[in-house]
Amino acid sequence: MKLIQNIDVYAPQHLGKKDVLIINDKIVKIKGAGSICADGFLSEAEMINGEGLLLTPGFIDCHVHVLGGGGEGGFANRTPEATMEGLTKFGVTTVVGCLGTDGIGRDMCALVAKTKGLNEQGMSAYCYTGSYQIPVHTLTDSIVKDIMMIQEIIGTGEIAISDHRSSQPTFEEFARVVADTRLGGVLSGKAGIVNVHLGDSPRCLDLIERVVDETEIPASQILPTHINRNEMLFGKSIEYALKGGAVDFTGNEDIDYWETICDEVRVCNGIKRMLDAGVNPDRMTISSDGQGSLPMYSSDGEFLGMGVGQSSCLLKEVKECVFKTEIPLEIAISTITSNPADILRLKGKGKVEEGYDADLCILDQELQLVEVIAKGNTVYTNKVY
Repeated sequence: MKLIQNIDVYAPQHLGKKDVLIINDKIVKIKGAGSICADGFLSEAEMINGEGLLLTPGFIDCHVHVLGGGGEGGFANRTPEATMEGLTKFGVTTVVGCLGTDGIGRDMCALVAKTKGLNEQGMSAYCYTGSYQIPVHTLTDSIVKDIMMIQEIIGTGEIAISDHRSSQPTFEEFARVVADTRLGGVLSGKAGIVNVHLGDSPRCLDLIERVVDETEIPASQILPTHINRNEMLFGKSIEYALKGGAVDFTGNEDIDYWETICDEVRVCNGIKRMLDAGVNPDRMTISSDGQGSLPMYSSDGEFLGMGVGQSSCLLKEVKECVFKTEIPLEIAISTITSNPADILRLKGKGKVEEGYDADLCILDQELQLVEVIAKGNTVYTNKVY
């Protein structure tokens, strides 16, 4: 049991100063500052003085290679697995795991096991079925059955298109994957989202746009990621988002370097441009591509080298939104809290609200992490109260 007093709450909407009571793994009461007294049975609650601090929902990283990624340059380039400690120290209390280029050395059995392990360790974890490839390599005998019968699986991904590493799927093959994923979601009450990796090809979002335009499947079933990887793709992504599609920015801790070698769009600038264009702020998310490889290729496809994605970029991108481009904190923080929770239908996640899971981040005025709470337990702190 915890009682956070006199803290400025961004739920993500700004609620002002409140007292927040946590019992077990739930937020049970939110009242005006000074309204909840630590007497009676609350006298045993852990007291947290929130004076001068901010409270936000715990961060949701909706695209992480929890088993590690890489291998494009050979076995020596495989990246390490994610750990709960490595996620929560950056404010991440909920993670969505996926496979990428390598769906052989890492498979769905291992991904589901890793996801279960993260849940047992004390955070919240989900995953997608499949990898870059089509046909999709599922855990059971179908996409529909994976989503229906495996609790942790909420959709399919990351399916690669417009990329030389993809399976070069036809429109019919891609549409069938989206249709099966939607059906699995309908039958299970889950989102049934297809997480789509977008590469550097000038084809951009062509297959996604065709599914939305030529079938009965709504854009809400698809979440394209890496939309800011180059200027041409980003321009097409603005057009897609203006039609109601959700889009996922990929954060980058080293954007100052990457801007010198390519035309990747800095996240804060991209979000500002989308807002200025009239895109609904609820349709934008930021993910880290955590533990995934960030390969560099020459113009003829030769592998040149590799970086590794980090979940630390989520808060860094929010800070840049607020301090560089003057985007309101409630909009910036929603990209890693309520927006992914709503788009992926993660029940009880993404908001500071009574009845919701007690997944919370406490920040100082400079948006530095002070404490992280997952399922009601403190999992990271850098301050002694």
